[in-house]
Amino acid sequence: MAIAMVKVTFTLDEATVDRLNRVAARKAIPKSQAVREAIEDYHAKADKLSVAESQRLVKILAEYMAMPPTRSQAEVDREIAEIRAVRRLGGRLHPTE
Repeated sequence: MAIAMVKVTFTLDEATVDRLNRVAARKAIPKSQAVREAIEDYHAKADKLSVAESQRLVKILAEYMAMPPTRSQAEVDREIAEIRAVRRLGGRLHPTE
């Protein structure tokens, strides 16, 4: 089964066009295929965090973990037990309006 193709127009800078031409020539594929492969690769990576983003989030987490607790462990344990009990019953803690 053939894949339907759509013709599109993009404006690219000369350096990008040069890289596209070199990749297509090196791989002996049409430039449109090189663009499709590049977009597929980019799409696969788009939802992943960059190294800089990961480092920023780790720093935020480290700062948060260094903060003193605002509640006692007993209060936290009570709240978790209450939530688990309500979930086991399949209901809500408080009636909805």
